[in-house]
Amino acid sequence: MSRKTKHAEKIEKELASSDASNAISRGAAALNRYTSLRKKRSRKSILKGCATVFGTTLAAVIIVAWIYISGINASLRAGIDNALLNQLHVTEAGNPFYILLLGVDKDQNRVNSKEYGTDEHAYRSDSIMLARVDPKNKKVTLVSIHRDTLVDMGKNGKQKINAAYALGGASYATEVISKFAGVPISHYADIDFDNFVSVVDTIGGIDVNVPIKVDDSKGTGQVVEAGQQTLNGQQALVLCRARHAYDAYGDGDMYRAANQRMVISAIGKKILQLDPVTMATVIAKLSGSVTTDMDVNSIIGLATSLRGLNAATDIYHGMEPTTSKYVNQTWYEICNTTAWKKMMQRVDQGLSPYESEDDNPTKGLAGVTGGINNSPNGSGSSSSNSSGTNNTSSTTDATEYSGSVHVLNAAGVTGLAGRISNSLSNQGFNAVADTAKSNYSNTLIVYNGDHEARANAVNKALGGDIQVIKNDGSYDTSYDVILIVGADKSNG
Repeated sequence: MSRKTKHAEKIEKELASSDASNAISRGAAALNRYTSLRKKRSRKSILKGCATVFGTTLAAVIIVAWIYISGINASLRAGIDNALLNQLHVTEAGNPFYILLLGVDKDQNRVNSKEYGTDEHAYRSDSIMLARVDPKNKKVTLVSIHRDTLVDMGKNGKQKINAAYALGGASYATEVISKFAGVPISHYADIDFDNFVSVVDTIGGIDVNVPIKVDDSKGTGQVVEAGQQTLNGQQALVLCRARHAYDAYGDGDMYRAANQRMVISAIGKKILQLDPVTMATVIAKLSGSVTTDMDVNSIIGLATSLRGLNAATDIYHGMEPTTSKYVNQTWYEICNTTAWKKMMQRVDQGLSPYESEDDNPTKGLAGVTGGINNSPNGSGSSSSNSSGTNNTSSTTDATEYSGSVHVLNAAGVTGLAGRISNSLSNQGFNAVADTAKSNYSNTLIVYNGDHEARANAVNKALGGDIQVIKNDGSYDTSYDVILIVGADKSNG
């Protein structure tokens, strides 16, 4: 009995020891599983937390970017109304389209004047430019329209084309200019040049070639030297505003327009070289001086589509062909409609406005921009084409619009003889500007020999109300015709 008891006790001890070992093993295994699960759960919690933080940060960045871009868009589109949008033509993506660019004069002295009143529509378009953009072929054409062009505005009568903005704002200006140019306009932008050129400093200046020294001491009070150079914002503004610097050569508006095309081309060239983020920053800078129907995305998209454009050959430029005429005590620019129609037909075909650089009235004096293209959608060329046509037309016999004319400024108004001389030269005369030895109250035309027909042609070009006499020996005999411009022709 006692032996069985001892044996039993031994067995019980062995069993107990075995159970304890198994229990310890099971406990250790359970602990290992628990620890492993805790680690997995911790890693998941950390990843989940990181994902939450990243998602929150990304959402915040997107919201900030959206607010930023929305703010730029709101600034760009400020003042764009349904009346204007209804005037704009919808163009299929990739097809050529036209943008109307207006340099609007927002001088408060003008707005608060008795002549124009206090309404914001008192602003007049100081410069008018059509840009044809061809994204597929990566080409841009800039055509300036003279602000003093006389046009028929129907119920508003015959007025200078820049009055359209004052009469009916952006929508009416778009309507009038679209009709005048004979092309649909898809986008609109008005530019305050005073602020616009501030972007030049943001992009590190612009590279241009200025043909002659621009001494605008009488206007902006600044001077831009001649030659290839990098301009800062202030210098670019001088080129965009200077008119009187060209008084000795003729109509300052025409030379200023050429310089504006050059500056805009140079700015565009620089912007096309920027990455999208920097480009958005520059657009933000521009938004304070540009009003347009386009938003940030469409502007960046357009710029991206034009990457690779060669500014030296693939940007074309031109100026509406006009002649000056004195009507009802005011100087107007009369469009040479035949030449203008031909120019816009070329532009619409993807050709350069001019067949030859010799057709460019500002050649060698202002605005060195782009090339010549006489092959539809072909590459431009900076070389001249000797087959260029004369951008003038006349209902008068061609022989009358010829010969030498000595234009004498007898009114004491700076640049008057130059402007008239330039106008006559555009019509076929060989005109030379000079200053009279004394002042005249009334304008007089004097002809030598048998050149009465030429004298009458000069008279007609200037309104047809000038006295024409034959030289009795009292005047110079070196020219076919002598035009003495008196005080009665000094306005406008």
